[in-house]
Amino acid sequence: MTFGAYAVHQYTQKAQNTSTFTKRLSAIADHVNSLNTTWKAEVPAKFANQTEESVKSFFMRSELYRSYKTPKDMLKTHSFHVIKSAPESFDSRTEWASCESIQEVRDQSACGSCWAFGAAEVMSDRICIHSGQKDQTRVSTEDLLECCSECGFGCQGGFPPAAFNFWKEHGVVTGGLHSDKSYCKPYAFPPCAHHTHSEKYTDCPTTIYETPTCKKECANGDDYSKSKTYAAEAGSVTGHDNLRAEISQNGPVEVAFSVYEDFLAYKSGVYQHVTGASHGGHAVKMIGWGSENGTDYWIIANSWNESWGEGGFFRILRGSNHCGIEDQGSFGTPAAKRD
Repeated sequence: MTFGAYAVHQYTQKAQNTSTFTKRLSAIADHVNSLNTTWKAEVPAKFANQTEESVKSFFMRSELYRSYKTPKDMLKTHSFHVIKSAPESFDSRTEWASCESIQEVRDQSACGSCWAFGAAEVMSDRICIHSGQKDQTRVSTEDLLECCSECGFGCQGGFPPAAFNFWKEHGVVTGGLHSDKSYCKPYAFPPCAHHTHSEKYTDCPTTIYETPTCKKECANGDDYSKSKTYAAEAGSVTGHDNLRAEISQNGPVEVAFSVYEDFLAYKSGVYQHVTGASHGGHAVKMIGWGSENGTDYWIIANSWNESWGEGGFFRILRGSNHCGIEDQGSFGTPAAKRD
């Protein structure tokens, strides 16, 4: 599967009226709220300056994002005992409360790098978990975005399982948020307001950035090779039960789902698709699960900064593979650094 932006060429449909698209999303938000369903919508003010096609360019086309075939040696199935031992509710933020990266919400900016963000976040989380919550190293989204040619198309989308294979075979250097030189390679693009206006961030551009070229050097002067982290194993699980077992045993995983128009109006609650056309695929980090008023949900960390959704997180219907969210969870087990 490939996830991210799909602007292989830039759409310039002048006939698409921005106000028409904004009105449609406003109508969708009103419709969702009128149903008194499991989630609340709001009028996404950011789209006042965008067209339907400019919004679609931030996601991966449906015919491409499911085209990747995960290698068979990555597929993992948990035992019946481990599956049955998974708790009724779970939140990685409380289970591993001392791991700072699990609490953190990153920002992919105007780049379809969600696949790289989900992967780097899981890598960072698992390095901390594997160390007994002592190692707070962040793994570089930028290094994956720039240098993993087999991962897909950079700012135009990528394959989550391939990112973890790359971590195993080639390693990924350390790296934090935009302009953060605490680690080797920070993210190149500044945070921006995703889908809503923000007092803290400027609105995201209406077109995606170009993928940066691969630079095998550290922005802070550290040794690039010595800054690499590695995986001992790259894996993938499928289905509700295996996802719960994997997360509760080993930490967050990267998943992906089909994005529909109504998701663009998400504000809070347990999202379930109500109306609107598909806009493509999006990769995110799954950190836990629970139930609310009889509705089972997954807890998901997005990469649109903390001003979006529920503090940068959202919840989505669990147990029915809603929007394909349970199709696959990708991850890696951290290894010792190589010389």
